[in-house]
Amino acid sequence: MPTAKPATADRSWRTGAAPGALPLLGHVLPLWRRPLDFIASLPAHGDLVEVRLGPSRAYLAAHPELVRHVLLNPRVFDKGGVFDKARQLLGNSLSVSRGEEHRFQRRLIQPAFHTTKIAAYTNAVADDTRAVTDAWCPGETRDISDAMHALLMRVAARTLFSTGLDDTVIEEARHCLRTVSQGIYKRTVAPLGVMEKMPTPGNRAYDHANSRLREIVAEMIARRRRSDADHGDLLSTLLRAEHPETGERLDDRQVLDQVVTFLVAGSETTASTLAFVFHLMGTLPEVEKRVHAEVDEALGGRTPVYDDLPALPYTRNVITEALRLYPPSWMAMRVAAEDTELGGRHIPAGTMILYSAYALHHNPELFPDPEVFDPGRWEGERAREVPRGALLPFGAGSHKCIGDVLALTETALIVATVAARWRLRPAPGTSLRPEPKATLEAGPLPMICERR
Repeated sequence: MPTAKPATADRSWRTGAAPGALPLLGHVLPLWRRPLDFIASLPAHGDLVEVRLGPSRAYLAAHPELVRHVLLNPRVFDKGGVFDKARQLLGNSLSVSRGEEHRFQRRLIQPAFHTTKIAAYTNAVADDTRAVTDAWCPGETRDISDAMHALLMRVAARTLFSTGLDDTVIEEARHCLRTVSQGIYKRTVAPLGVMEKMPTPGNRAYDHANSRLREIVAEMIARRRRSDADHGDLLSTLLRAEHPETGERLDDRQVLDQVVTFLVAGSETTASTLAFVFHLMGTLPEVEKRVHAEVDEALGGRTPVYDDLPALPYTRNVITEALRLYPPSWMAMRVAAEDTELGGRHIPAGTMILYSAYALHHNPELFPDPEVFDPGRWEGERAREVPRGALLPFGAGSHKCIGDVLALTETALIVATVAARWRLRPAPGTSLRPEPKATLEAGPLPMICERR
């Protein structure tokens, strides 16, 4: 039976279709060859835009209110499709679970991300950043993307485990994570599942990396279970988490799935955001100058801590603007679990609904001059003029990223720590070419380190 008439049906919506569909292929080629340009072009064709994925019809929700309607109604618009591929890495963790299982996990895990916990998790982030950047030499060139991935893996390991992982194991886990993340993306864009079953070198490397990563995490869980000590880190919090009504706890497999998920989210996406931030600051001297002045005034030469963040509003605006331009979760999807209506269109059960933070964030009707990096968008009256739901770097509703505040906190602390001591300049000939994979990655970004 069709669902009740949704609130979004009370207004008129512009509906349209993406141009250039090819017989049999539909819009697969532009999605493969130039996905960011293609997806950003679609809002010009309507609030709800039909896209052909081979012989199948999908719809992009291109208006923030339609996106909110999809994300705030998980029983009608359910996870599916690509999420099933992600289970190879993430198991049945919070990020891919559905329905009652998702509600159970979120209620159990939510206290682990209370602000008081986040302050404790991040008390060593600046120290880790200083330890890594102390190895930098003035005048040398470093790939800031690789440097931030290495740093964030270290930070994520400390947040999760606090003790017990040496640098060699952290580096091994980082390479395993990169291999598996790339493999998941390839499996997502090749949905028939034929290539992943072939005994190719890439598939063997993927299987080994996935197995080894989970072995590392399982060893840490077993060690912590034996000691039964509370280290005040995320792993201890997960092992002690209890459902407020039933008293039920996560078993070892569930904890393992959550930890792997937090390693992915806590290192891959945050590292890319930091790489974008430092590259953008390096190309815009006025922005960099304001960040440096704010950091100098707030810190006076000392290492930042959690309580310093309120004194860094412009730095936060720079991060927010980087997330607008280059949202880590650049496109996602839901599947209609039943017949429904969206944007004035009848949506049959099983229809794929796409939504794209990148498309929203680059829509000139929502953000004037959307390709311009302008942290001033998030100051005073200008910030209040941004339409509700137009900024969507972490999703919305019950499936919103549970670690969004933790990620923003870590990002701000790292930016402040680096900016207090270093000026980073893009190496000659460097150009920013975002790589839309499972998440939006910065790609190689060589930068010259200059001591401030």
